[in-house]
Amino acid sequence: MNDHNDVSSDEQSLYGLLPTFMGVPPVRNIEQSDADVVVSGVPFDLATSGRPGARLGPKGIRLASANLAWEEYRWPWQFAVQDELKVADYGDVWFKYGEPAMLVENLTAHAQRLLENDKTMLTFGGDHFITLPVLRAHAEKHGPLSLIHFDAHTDTYSEGGAIDHGTMFHHAMVEGLVNPEYSVQIGIRTSYDAENHKYNVLDAAWVDQHGAEATLERIREIVGDRKTYLTFDIDCLDPAFAPGTGTPVSGGLSTTAALRIVRGMVGIDLVGMDVVEVSPSYDHAEVTALAGATLALEMLYVLAANKRQKQLP
Repeated sequence: MNDHNDVSSDEQSLYGLLPTFMGVPPVRNIEQSDADVVVSGVPFDLATSGRPGARLGPKGIRLASANLAWEEYRWPWQFAVQDELKVADYGDVWFKYGEPAMLVENLTAHAQRLLENDKTMLTFGGDHFITLPVLRAHAEKHGPLSLIHFDAHTDTYSEGGAIDHGTMFHHAMVEGLVNPEYSVQIGIRTSYDAENHKYNVLDAAWVDQHGAEATLERIREIVGDRKTYLTFDIDCLDPAFAPGTGTPVSGGLSTTAALRIVRGMVGIDLVGMDVVEVSPSYDHAEVTALAGATLALEMLYVLAANKRQKQLP
C-alpha cells in the first residue's frame, strides 16, 4: 500500500519500523492531500473504568499491521484496496496528557478539519470515549447518524461523567448525534435496562445462535440506506481472541464471525469508522492488535468495494 509514498515498498523495512498503518504515506497537510481516507490515532485512556493501557492501542495496531502489509490484496477480496482508495496516516492527535478536556477540543477540531476536506476517517483508540468527539463532527456534517456498534457493553449508562467510556452513546443520543431507532449494538453481553433501552441490540448469544448472515440481514434492516458510523470496541471479541483490552467479558464473538460481519457491510453508507480499546500491555503475541488491524483493513475494503459499486454503469 505504498503506491503514494516517496519511498518504494522495497526500500522500507516493515518489521524494522512501521510508523504508519499498513505502511501508507504520512500526511499532515490535510488541505493539500489527495487521500480518500485518513487514519488517525488517539492515544487516550483517561476515561476508562477498567484496566488502563489503551493509550498504546494506536501504536499497537500500526505495528501489528506489518503482518498484513506484505500481501497485494487481502483474502477473500479479489482486488487491492490501494487500487481504489488513497489512504494516508495523520499520526496521533496531540493533547496534553492529564487534561482530558483538551483531548475533546483537539479531537473535535481534528475531525472537523478532515470532514471539511471530504476525508473519510478511520480512527484508532484509545478508549471508547474517543468516539463521542468524532461523532459530534460527523453529525455536524451529515446530521443524525445511524450507528453500528460492536461491543460487550452498551455504553449507554447515564450515571457516569461527561468524559467516560461507558456513557458516550447515552450522550450521543441525548445530543441528537445518532438516531437509536436506526442504530444497532452487536455482541452485547453485560447488563442494561432492556425495557427502556433505545438502541436495537443483537446480543452475543443471538449472534452466536443465528450466525453472521442473519446478523448482517438484521443490520441492513435497521440502518437501511442512512449515513452510518461504524465503531468497533475490540472487547466485542471473546477474550480468547482479544485478551489485550481493558474490560474483557467472556462469551463474545470470534474473530472469524466479526470479520465476516464487517466484510459483509458492502453497500452500507459508512461515513466514518473506528477501532478502539486495544490495550497492548495485556495482549499476548499481538493477538488483539492483529485483530484490530485486520478489522480496520476490512473496513477499508468495504469502503473500496462501495466505491467500485458506485463506478459501475
